[in-house]
Amino acid sequence: MLDKLLRLGEGRMVKRLKRVADYVNTLSDDVEKLSDAELRAKTDEFKKRYAGGEDLDDLMPEAFAVAREAAWRVLDQRPYDVQVMGAAALHFGNVAEMKTGEGKTLTCVLPAYLNALSGRGVHVVTVNDYLAKRDSEWMGRVHRFLGLEVGVILAQMTPDQRRAAYNADITYGTNNEFGFDYLRDNMAHSVEEMVQRGHAYAIVDEVDSILIDEARTPLIISGPADGSSHWYAEFARIAPLMEKDKHYEVDLRKRTIGITELGVEFVEDQLGIDNLYEAANSPLVSYLNNAIKAKELFQRDKDYIVRNGEVLIVDEFTGRVLVGRRYNEGMHQAIEAKEGVEIKAENQTLATITLQNYFRLYDKLAGMTGTAQTEAAELHEIYKLGVVSIPTNKPMIREDKPDLIYKTEEAKYLAVADDVAERYQKGQPVLIGTTSVEKSEYLSRLLTKRRIPHNVLNAKYHEQEAAIIAEAGRRGAVTVATNMAGRGTDIVLGGNVDFLTDKRLREQGLDPVETPEEYEEAWHRVRAQVKAEAAKEAEEVIAAGGLYVLGTERHESRRIDNQLRGRSGRQGDPGESRFYLSLADELMRRFNGAALESLLTRLNLPDDVPIEAKMVTRAIKSAQTQVEQQNFEIRKYVLKYDEVMNQQRKVIYAERRRILEGENLKEQAHAMMVDVITAYVNGATAEGYAEDWDLETLWTALKQLYPVSIDHRDLIDSDAIGEPGELTREELLDALVKDAERAYEEREKQLEEIAGPGAMRQLERNVLLNVIDRKWREHLYEMDYLKEGINLRAVAQRDPVVEYQREGYDMFMGMLEAMKEEAVGFLFNVTVEAVPPTPAQQVAPVAAPSGLEEFAAQAAAKSQDGGVATKERVEPAPALRAKGIDDQAPPLTYTGPSEDGSAQVQRQTGGGNGGGRHSALSRRERREAARKQAKAARKG
Repeated sequence: MLDKLLRLGEGRMVKRLKRVADYVNTLSDDVEKLSDAELRAKTDEFKKRYAGGEDLDDLMPEAFAVAREAAWRVLDQRPYDVQVMGAAALHFGNVAEMKTGEGKTLTCVLPAYLNALSGRGVHVVTVNDYLAKRDSEWMGRVHRFLGLEVGVILAQMTPDQRRAAYNADITYGTNNEFGFDYLRDNMAHSVEEMVQRGHAYAIVDEVDSILIDEARTPLIISGPADGSSHWYAEFARIAPLMEKDKHYEVDLRKRTIGITELGVEFVEDQLGIDNLYEAANSPLVSYLNNAIKAKELFQRDKDYIVRNGEVLIVDEFTGRVLVGRRYNEGMHQAIEAKEGVEIKAENQTLATITLQNYFRLYDKLAGMTGTAQTEAAELHEIYKLGVVSIPTNKPMIREDKPDLIYKTEEAKYLAVADDVAERYQKGQPVLIGTTSVEKSEYLSRLLTKRRIPHNVLNAKYHEQEAAIIAEAGRRGAVTVATNMAGRGTDIVLGGNVDFLTDKRLREQGLDPVETPEEYEEAWHRVRAQVKAEAAKEAEEVIAAGGLYVLGTERHESRRIDNQLRGRSGRQGDPGESRFYLSLADELMRRFNGAALESLLTRLNLPDDVPIEAKMVTRAIKSAQTQVEQQNFEIRKYVLKYDEVMNQQRKVIYAERRRILEGENLKEQAHAMMVDVITAYVNGATAEGYAEDWDLETLWTALKQLYPVSIDHRDLIDSDAIGEPGELTREELLDALVKDAERAYEEREKQLEEIAGPGAMRQLERNVLLNVIDRKWREHLYEMDYLKEGINLRAVAQRDPVVEYQREGYDMFMGMLEAMKEEAVGFLFNVTVEAVPPTPAQQVAPVAAPSGLEEFAAQAAAKSQDGGVATKERVEPAPALRAKGIDDQAPPLTYTGPSEDGSAQVQRQTGGGNGGGRHSALSRRERREAARKQAKAARKG
């Protein structure tokens, strides 16, 4: 019903877009008469008009006409009217649903050019590094021709390269890289380290893949946290000895496992313990659960592969290896133990954000895909994006044949091989879609036995995928592809002219970025040659029936099936598609498999005879709808919990930004000092009269905080107070605040002797920044732990989300109080020395606080009057170094849902990301250690 309601205004929007395209057409004649220089000058004209108050909507028709003409002159491609309509839909902040082969990449050039005129930057988001680099080079030629700068963000780029790319008018990159740069910017220790300049407008290519399929996986930057590999190995030994349905139960549909009483007893016997669930052994339960999950729910060569002694995750949507991506919460270690490879250390979250909340940062968001209507409701609910179906340039004439269902998987694959052999004999190109690496290689062996030449395109060979896909439409080509590997490259009958032209030019040593003038000069000549060759071959392929797409299994999402089918029949070409299924397929087993098997048994059909039945088609559609709904609920579930973190993240990141931008923090430091002393005094004077207060304990705590110069006995005996016992809480607090203010002024003078005027302001910035960072990391750790067990609240008839919100808020406020206490302690007690600046170094303190152990040790070693270690002043004015605050950070791991393996893991040292000093066995013990440490700090 919601889908129908969302589509009510779609017709009016399409008519509006058509009017835009018609208007752009009326400007074409005038634009065509302009010289190259005059066309390029239009960019400056548009920028001046925008600066003068004209709206981008007003500039749109002219800007589109200019960009359209530039594309024709540079690429030999003139966007069709439907592409101009799609471009307008993108500019208005919609998702443009454009079928495969309709030219989404070229369409993106127009709105990117228009919105770049504002000078605020445009981000074009792609699904992998290859497409980001390719599009920035190919489409960037048009933008550069028009005088705009184009940048690209790739996985291994340095911060300086990234900063330059973001400063360009238009920046290409993956969702993974954009998101991680945002998180890294909010871990930076100076404005100069930051790379992004805001979030004005983003165009997301393959928007369904990025905003829907991958949205279940948040972006996470993590650092090492010690764990015990011994227990992973021990439970990897035990798990194979346990029997399914006896020791544990498995729910494939929900992907969960449950240990039975017999299973618990079996594990206790194996480990030689009395009670698995007593407090001392409770960490072992997670090791057990993960070991069983690794055994039953994670299959080698489907969910992951093992390469060079390393477990690599395979993307369930694309079949590609996600190098460096690791499962969280010890799951990856359990799989490593199962496979007998090296067990790597568990990671602790340092910064995280979901894709939903990252993309909602943009002032305007738009997207393109060939399949979006099935997810229109989710795109509207989560991102407030409307979906507009753009008409095809030519009528679709592809023939989608009914599914064929076989009783066994073996019979299905033999039938597939026979069908492919028949098509190959008549020269018809075939694209075969599989759901896993294992199945693509099994099918490859069958084709090899029949001596059918073919290319295998899957996670193990993704380096070659663009080249293979570009030639998959040639005569007699047979391509076996895992799911949607090769997205972004068109399968053109006779061969992809643009790709083959680029390939030929690169073979001649020409490059659109390195040798742009020579490349542009040769482009039109070489493209004409390639186009003529491809046209001749295309005629032969069309005579053979066009591209035949053969699916070997239905995916759980209808969109993935539609994407595979959409490879055929582009731009009005002929084509065919068909799915071959069996009762052993994953989707059939999870939903209604038993009923279908019973039907086939009653029909008494041989294994190699398929059936075509509407009941089967309906069952498949029903199953897919159920899975899609489940996945939507999972994504909403992730978002509900992240929304709590999102509000807290905004507060912390805004505070960090304020500190980084150099705001004077003296007043804030003073307010924090007063708050902390007030909390100490309130705690000590909460009950009784002055003679009942434990001032000895209060003074002991205060001496750990700052160099106290007054004695509580003198304070009571002072004439200013009066008779003993008449000291009030307000008088005590006032005296201590004045004493702390005196100590702070002395501290400031001492630092000026070390590093000159403004030294205290520098130390305030660095200490506050680093205390915020470390406390935020601890808070993320605590919130992760809270979320792990929050669903148990449902047993007590409490809403887990509400409970998470309430407790998360309490924990956040507690963290803010702990931040104040720790920051004040560092400001008074950290040992500071002068460090001569290097010639290229900006004079500034370097600060990244280590643990409270350093602070406590320094505080204990200090004399009662709070002396500070100083050195003679060095000329020129030196930088500050806060001892124990300048520790080197551990390497970081980046986990995210990118398709491209190379974008998954980067290592860096420094950056102010402390790894902590945890050495306990489990998450629970590490958490308790952190709590004891924080408690000790609060007690002083």
